Amino acid sequence: MPYPQFDRRQLRLQPLSQRQHDLTLDVIQPLSTVPSFHHPALPILAERLLQARQRGAARILLMGAHVLRAGTQRFLIDLMRRGLISLIAMNGAGPIHDWEFALIGATTESVARYVSSGEFGLWEETGRINDAVVQGVRAGMGLGEGIGRAIAEGCFPYKDISVLAQAYLLRIPVTVHIGIGYDIIHEHPNADGAVLGRASYTDFLIFAEHIRQLEGGVVLNFGSAVMGPEVYLKALAMARNVAHQHGQRIARFTTAVFDLVPLDDDYRRQAPKSDPRYYFRPWKTILVRTVADGGESFYIAGDHKDTLPALWHAVQRLDPQPAPDPSVAPSPRTAEGSTASTSITDTPTPPAAQS
Repeated sequence: MPYPQFDRRQLRLQPLSQRQHDLTLDVIQPLSTVPSFHHPALPILAERLLQARQRGAARILLMGAHVLRAGTQRFLIDLMRRGLISLIAMNGAGPIHDWEFALIGATTESVARYVSSGEFGLWEETGRINDAVVQGVRAGMGLGEGIGRAIAEGCFPYKDISVLAQAYLLRIPVTVHIGIGYDIIHEHPNADGAVLGRASYTDFLIFAEHIRQLEGGVVLNFGSAVMGPEVYLKALAMARNVAHQHGQRIARFTTAVFDLVPLDDDYRRQAPKSDPRYYFRPWKTILVRTVADGGESFYIAGDHKDTLPALWHAVQRLDPQPAPDPSVAPSPRTAEGSTASTSITDTPTPPAAQS
């Protein structure tokens, strides 16, 4: 006999206008922001990105959701427009912050406050992400593309700062790698586990196909301690399996980890198992094991609000030509006559900053 299951019909959802938001548009940094952060690896990474673009090799950015909370959206979007990022991989929280910023110009709730009242995550407009995923799957899309399309073609007043929407317009994949039950949209009555799993697995296969172009390329990991290293590891194994069958190698590429964890200067050697940092996956996976056959790795410790803009400025010094803005011309996706619904959500009234 099946075990009892929670009946989601009992849940009461509330509008986002009733929520206090910890972050508003004030956190979004302009491209004119000049960080005080410096690191000797940044010019090297900027050069490697430019070289990878010239070769047509993969330029992959793995990221935790805190990268968006740090207000770095404009830097990510500009790097995509310059062709210096060819794929972004996120965990499930990333699209939620991206959606809420694009929709109401605010995001992030107090877990302590709202879990106590039983309201945490149960916000009507955020749950409509599930509807966007369903529509995307019907069109053969992964999770990232489906959400990006809904934002780009929907009534989202701040879609210009949406990484997913801008990637959709640029035809750059954003892959989203979820764990069922990890994200607030999984609480909602309209969440379909099979659809979410199918969409995220589609994204995993898109990611694995992209990794096949990693020879001579770059992988940057910003603040993803589990998702980034693990998805990258499995996808690289798949890509190398196929490459070896054709007498090819995926070995000479550059990796970099941007995080807060203090590592030894000799981070290119794996920590012993007696060191708790051995279990910090970005170190052993991204900085050591996967580049052992001819690649090179770098570790940059610092806050994302400083390190990502600093990397952008390092690129800007080498390649000062401004990136093209796709908003000045009709999107090729619009010209194709997309049938995606733009009624995922109505245009909301943006909230004032709340303490």
